[in-house]
Amino acid sequence: MDTTQSVVERSAIRKVAIRLVPFVALMFFINYLDRTAISFAGPNGMNTDLALSAAQFGFASGVFFIGYILLEVPSNLALHKFGARRWLARIMVSWGIVSLLFTWVGNAEHLYVLRFILGVAEAGFFPGAILFLSLWVPSRHRSKILALFYLAQPLTTVIGAPLAGLLIQQHGLFGLAGWRVMFFGVAVPAIIIGIIAWFYLADSPAKAKWLTQEEKAWLTGALETEKKETAASNKHVSVRTVFGNGRVWMLSAIYFGFIYGLYALGFFLPTIIAGFEGIYGTKFDVFQKGLITAIPYLPAAFALYFWSKDATKRGVKTWHIALPALTGALSIPLALFAGSPAATIAVITITAMSIFAALPNFWTVPTQFITGAAAAAGIALINTVGNLAGFSAGYITGWLKDLTGAYTVPMFVVGGFMLLSAILMVLLSRSGKVSEGIPAEALDPTGAGHHAEP
Repeated sequence: MDTTQSVVERSAIRKVAIRLVPFVALMFFINYLDRTAISFAGPNGMNTDLALSAAQFGFASGVFFIGYILLEVPSNLALHKFGARRWLARIMVSWGIVSLLFTWVGNAEHLYVLRFILGVAEAGFFPGAILFLSLWVPSRHRSKILALFYLAQPLTTVIGAPLAGLLIQQHGLFGLAGWRVMFFGVAVPAIIIGIIAWFYLADSPAKAKWLTQEEKAWLTGALETEKKETAASNKHVSVRTVFGNGRVWMLSAIYFGFIYGLYALGFFLPTIIAGFEGIYGTKFDVFQKGLITAIPYLPAAFALYFWSKDATKRGVKTWHIALPALTGALSIPLALFAGSPAATIAVITITAMSIFAALPNFWTVPTQFITGAAAAAGIALINTVGNLAGFSAGYITGWLKDLTGAYTVPMFVVGGFMLLSAILMVLLSRSGKVSEGIPAEALDPTGAGHHAEP
């Protein structure tokens, strides 16, 4: 690469990282906050007001993913057809309106219906955002860009948990219970940012007014070359054959384990912290509980960034995904035997760091061997199957808690699924070099490791 092209490349990637990624990450921030707002509402008045058992709360948390799954693949194919700008903006405004209705939910049945419809409204957003960012940068820069995007998820809890606590403390505002005020407060930004996204986002580098002609030409050329190379080496990979591809399904199973751990923590950590009072005799107000809930996610954000930075330099290796999965699998059951609130949160912090270290690196894998509409379908399929864990984690955790009277068994189940993810990732790496025509780079793209990050 000559010096001029190197300068243009660095400048183009830097502009994408500064001008595009933060806004899409903000959309993801609001997305994750809206779907997990129920976890803050539950132990802070909603479960009591609506007379919810742990299993009912878990079902309400998880039924979101049924609606999400039903529309996931069609929504992501529509994004590929109509363009990310219009479709992501449409999705965001839709879920914002549904989120607003939670302010006036009246009983468990209404809660179930709204959570299901929220899943329908959000369907396609996350895989669409992943695909959208993948269409803006070549594969050797993708791990860094996705890591910056993924920082929004742990930071949602770092910022969102105390924010939710503050909103819940506004009990009586507009004549509403605190948890209802919280639902109102997190829904309105989704509608506003969704409208802004319609005008702010561009569908491709060629349409970005904030790139120079040289930067547009380099990004468009690099992406087109990569697309042709990938298509040439994987001619059999189409939308139809993606659904019969063993590696896509194995990636789905790996993702299932990560998401099971993510949402088991996301939905029930505030409830577990609220239970410290009965177990250890501690007393925290709503805002303090929010701050405690946020603790594991700040180190998780650092782990995500630095682990992905290493993956960008070396190229994503199997151990960048399998090792965090194994660490999470071993740590989450240990939290049950920590013996104090501080020790429990410390162990849970290790689990959160493990999950978030693996996720952005995981998402560099699918787009290494599928492109175009097949990539849209493949990413959506992986996310769809993986998000079955979103329903499973909520419902099974609550059901087992009601059945056994404690979180011991549910947390061992979480550890088991994450251990399965680690094992499958190693098996996939070993088999990926010799079968199904998918190149080894799909699982161990060492070519990416030959490039220093910009």
